[in-house]
Amino acid sequence: MLHRARTSDSDTWLTTITWLVIGFICYAFPWQAYAALPSSQGGEPVLRIQGSNTIGAHLLPELVKGLMISEGYKDVSDQAGKAENERRIVGRSADGREAIVDLAAHGSSTGFVALKDNTAELAAASRPIKDAEAAGLSASGNLRSAKAEQIIGIDGLAIIVNPANPLDELTTDTLAKIFSGEVKTWEEIGGKGGAIRLYARDDNSGTFDTFKELVLASHGKALANGTQRYESSDQLSQQVSSDPQGIGFVGLSSIQKAKPLLIADGQSLAMPPSTTLIATEDYPLSRRLFLYMKPEESNRWARALLQFAQGDEGQKLVSASGFVGQRVQAVKMVPRASMPESYQALARDAQRLSVNFRFREGSATLDNKAQRDIDRLLAYLQQNGKMNKQTVLVGFGDPKQDPARAELLSKLRAMAVRRELAKDGVMFREISGMGDALPVAANSDDDGRVKNRRVEVWVY
Repeated sequence: MLHRARTSDSDTWLTTITWLVIGFICYAFPWQAYAALPSSQGGEPVLRIQGSNTIGAHLLPELVKGLMISEGYKDVSDQAGKAENERRIVGRSADGREAIVDLAAHGSSTGFVALKDNTAELAAASRPIKDAEAAGLSASGNLRSAKAEQIIGIDGLAIIVNPANPLDELTTDTLAKIFSGEVKTWEEIGGKGGAIRLYARDDNSGTFDTFKELVLASHGKALANGTQRYESSDQLSQQVSSDPQGIGFVGLSSIQKAKPLLIADGQSLAMPPSTTLIATEDYPLSRRLFLYMKPEESNRWARALLQFAQGDEGQKLVSASGFVGQRVQAVKMVPRASMPESYQALARDAQRLSVNFRFREGSATLDNKAQRDIDRLLAYLQQNGKMNKQTVLVGFGDPKQDPARAELLSKLRAMAVRRELAKDGVMFREISGMGDALPVAANSDDDGRVKNRRVEVWVY
C-alpha cells in the first residue's frame, strides 16, 4: 500500500514562504518571472521580422530594444544589416548571453511572403492581410484570428507638400484626381506653382496599398505614369520638402520638414492628421499597424515581442516613435453648430475618450482591436473612478432608407459594447444611437461605411 508522505509544520511553513516570494516576484517583475528567453547560438538570430518599411524603419527597432532591455540585456546595439532598409539588433547580457534579431523593412507584402517560406517568424504590415495572402498561409492557421493578428498602434497617412505651398486642405476626390494625373497643375485647385510633381511609395509598400485603397481605387482612379517611387518614406518626405511643386504621402512618423494637409472624405469635415483623430480612427486616412504571426508559432521571442508591444511600455514606444499608441486618454472636444444638440451637450459637459469601437465587416462582432480595447477601457475606468454611471456610449452608422432603422442599428452597436463592459461591473449613464450623423468617411464604398459604423466613449 502506498502512503502519502507526511510533511512537518516547518516544511509547510517553508513551502508557504517560498510560494509567497515567487508570487511577489511575478507581480513586481513580470518579465523576469518567466524563464529567460533563449539566446543566439553561433551568431544565428533568435527572431526574424520582415515587412513594412513604415513600421520597420523606426518603431520595430525600438520595440525590439525595449524587449531586450526588459529581459536583462544591458548592452543593446542597432547595427546596419546586409542591405538597405535592413537592421540587426544585438543585445548582450552581463553573464555573456547574446540575442540577435534581424529586421528587413522592404514593404508589407514581403512580410507575408517571408511567413509563408519560413524566413521570418513575424510579418510587419501597415495594412490588413489580403485575402490571397491569408489563403496562401491557411495551412498554418487563420491569420485573421486574434491570436495571429495583432494591432500594435495607429498611423495616419499624411498628405505632404512643400512648406511654402499655400494650399491647406484637399478632399480625397481631388487627391485622387491629382495622383491619377487628371489634375496637372496647382492652379487648377486654387494653388500656385505650375506643374504638380507626384511622389509615391513603391508597389511592395503597405503605405501605397493603403493610399491606393482609400484614395485611388475608391474613386475609380489609378496612379499616374511617371510618378517618382520610393521604398523609403523618409527619402520620399525629404524629396517633397525640397520640391516646391511636389506632393506625396507618408506615414505619420515620416512627415519631418514637409507640410501635412487637412483631408476631407465625402461629407466629413476636413481633418488634420492629429493624434486624437488618428487614435479614434476618425481621420479619413488613418490606418492600423499590424504584426502577424502564425497562430501556432513556437518562437518564444516572437510571442514575447507581441506581448511587450501590447503592454504599457510598448505603447509608450509606439507614441515616442511618431505613431499613435492605444492607451486610453480623455480629450476635451469643442462643440460645433453642425453637431446634433445632444452631441453638443456632451462636448460641453463631458470628455471624449481616445478610443472608438468598430466591428468586423458585415457583423455585429467586435473586431480584434476592439476586443483588446475593451480591456484598456476597463482599466481606464477603474483607475479613474468612472465605473458608476459616469460613462456614455454613443453609436453611429451609415445611412438607411428609414432613418429610424439607422438610429436603432447605431444604438445596437453601442449596446454590444455595453454588454462586454457590463460583465466587469461598469454601470452606464446613457446609451444612445445617432444614426448616420457626423460621418467620418464617405458612405459611397464599403470601407467608408465600416469606418462610420462606430461607437464613441464619453465620460463625466
